Amino acid sequence: MKGRTRLRKLPNETLTGDRHTPERKCILSGEHAARDDLVRLALSPDGEIAPDVRARAPGRGAWIGVDRPTLEAAQAKGRLRGALARAFKTNDVAVPADLGARIEAALRQAALDRLGLEARAGHLVLGSEKIEVAARRGDVVLLLHAADASAEGRRKLDQAFRVGAGEEGSGRQGLVLPVPRTILSLALGRENVVHIAIVDRAAAARVTHALRRWRAFIGRDAALEAASAEAAGAPEMNLNEGI
Repeated sequence: MKGRTRLRKLPNETLTGDRHTPERKCILSGEHAARDDLVRLALSPDGEIAPDVRARAPGRGAWIGVDRPTLEAAQAKGRLRGALARAFKTNDVAVPADLGARIEAALRQAALDRLGLEARAGHLVLGSEKIEVAARRGDVVLLLHAADASAEGRRKLDQAFRVGAGEEGSGRQGLVLPVPRTILSLALGRENVVHIAIVDRAAAARVTHALRRWRAFIGRDAALEAASAEAAGAPEMNLNEGI
């Protein structure tokens, strides 16, 4: 189905059957995917549908694996409400008009929360000068830039990233996030966070997954592929650990 948000592999990533993650079926596309790659919707006691991106709400859930435009098109045609009524086995289902916006906001918050957790665990390097040093040493696994980072600032750190990875001339670069420095600064409790380097492979895998879910829903997953993070080499882990 057009508009599905199945997460794509990162470069050099090998997917195996050892993930041990239960699969769920998207109520709109009918396709199966790992539950970690889908978005869960929950039904509140008053019958309103709400995003449950961390899959923690009690009771029955419905799962979606399509992007926001596809979701909203299905909502406009009444297909979404019908699918939800079948999933929850009740016609008493109220679908908020801004459900797509609520899901996007929840996925964004989950990604920012993940960055905050990794910062507190000591897995991030902040500040252009410190990042450049770490990048040239080859310590940086994932490089992120705020949406309003200057082109020159990105270019300088991207070059250091390639040098440290032994990939000069490859075009490899950091990922430009769809939020400005003000949002990143609030998420990390620091001032003027323009660039972020992740120096722990397992942490990079967790951040990459959270970012992919968010960007896939808003239709920007392809840019994350191009970021070429090496998080895929991390050992198997609980992607929701610490959330």
